[in-house]
Amino acid sequence: MGEIWVPPPSVDTSVDAARRSACATVWCETVLKIIVGWLVVTGAMAQDTRNVTEPAIPRSCAVLSANLTAVDSNKTLAAADEAKPDTGRIQKALDGCAKGQSVELKPDGAHNAFLSGPLNLRAGVTLHINTKAILFGSRNPKDYELRPGSCGIVDQRGHGCRALINGDNAPHSAVMGDGTIDGRGWAKITGKDVSWWDLAEQARAGGSQNCPRLIVVAHSDDFTLYRVTLKNSGNFHVVYSAGSGFTAWGVIIDTPKTGRNTDGIDPSAATNVTITHCFISTGDDNVAIKAGGHCSHMTIAHNHFYAGHGMSIGSETNGGADTIRVSDLSIDGADNGIRIKSNSGKGGLVHDIEYSDVCIRDTKYPIYMDSDYAHYGKSGDKLPEFTGIVLRDVRVLTGGRITLQGYDEKHRLGMTFDNVYFDKPQDTKVLAEHAALNFGPGFVNLHLAGTDVTVKGAPVTGTPNACAEKFVPLPVR
Repeated sequence: MGEIWVPPPSVDTSVDAARRSACATVWCETVLKIIVGWLVVTGAMAQDTRNVTEPAIPRSCAVLSANLTAVDSNKTLAAADEAKPDTGRIQKALDGCAKGQSVELKPDGAHNAFLSGPLNLRAGVTLHINTKAILFGSRNPKDYELRPGSCGIVDQRGHGCRALINGDNAPHSAVMGDGTIDGRGWAKITGKDVSWWDLAEQARAGGSQNCPRLIVVAHSDDFTLYRVTLKNSGNFHVVYSAGSGFTAWGVIIDTPKTGRNTDGIDPSAATNVTITHCFISTGDDNVAIKAGGHCSHMTIAHNHFYAGHGMSIGSETNGGADTIRVSDLSIDGADNGIRIKSNSGKGGLVHDIEYSDVCIRDTKYPIYMDSDYAHYGKSGDKLPEFTGIVLRDVRVLTGGRITLQGYDEKHRLGMTFDNVYFDKPQDTKVLAEHAALNFGPGFVNLHLAGTDVTVKGAPVTGTPNACAEKFVPLPVR
């Protein structure tokens, strides 16, 4: 969609100055020194066709002060405050705000919290969560239900809940600020002795959990997430679908790895996407590009992943995915690192994907390419094919398991390894099948072989990618 949309009114620079001066020590020391200087995401690696620059928080059309106070180290609200929702006044302010302006939620002395059920973003309007403000999601399933009784249960249908923040046909909308949005996925839901995450665990036995996502935006070009912290979603944290132009810049996602199905950021059937300067620790995919519809022209650059299931494409690939660049990424302590996953029930063509300047450590499956993911011998007619996959300047500092699994001899995995180094090849196991692998021009120091596997080039010695300064602590606000 061209250049990223910036609201036309002049930005209130006092807001930005106050934000930077009031930020927490860890945030300032860890995040700002990384973000400052990266004002534009450009260069040979960029595949988002827009010229993406650091967003700016627009002037406020309305300022709402907090009436509630977070308790238990800012984890939740007192029981009496659960009956004091702010949904109505926040939505009224969003509905009444002019395009190019923002609704600001701010603390007021000891009062630092807001409580809300589902909110609807409006075209051109920004929801601004100011420093130290917390927007808690309601624990009441009735607030989110799409059908009577559809939310807060396990059934065979699924998709019974609205998200906390919804954007449908809301182009140029945004969620920004140095505050926090907390879904409280760990807390018991109203009227039941289970949490949203408990429902997700119950669904392992069969069925689908009906739990609210945190932010869902669809059919909305040029949507922006900027600097906000997202925590403890009942399900996926961010889903952006069926649009062109999505920027996530400086976002922190901090959710325990025990929160099942809590994906970080999921672009779906989308194009022109940039995810940059983000810190993501969660219980499922850190980023998952879901290509049930065509996904292309994406830039994932200058990010840090912690607990989670890695930098993923799939498992839906039937719409196709291509022209995706991942660069300057650290993955530290995840289950998976670089991952493309699909199966014959929802497979398609994934090609022209490049990963460069990636550092991985303490990760069970550092490189995971699986064309029969979670299919358990079933067959279908939507066959996955992964080709034109390039790993360049990638280093794996600890052992693990490498999976390179093409679908069959007609749908082989096509990958290039260029300057890919394993610090502990003796502790690295390889499962490879139906793969055409190219080594070079840079070195590769791991022997890769398997059934129906061809290799061009040969592993040689060389200089591994520099990773000493890549791993940084997860910022805590």
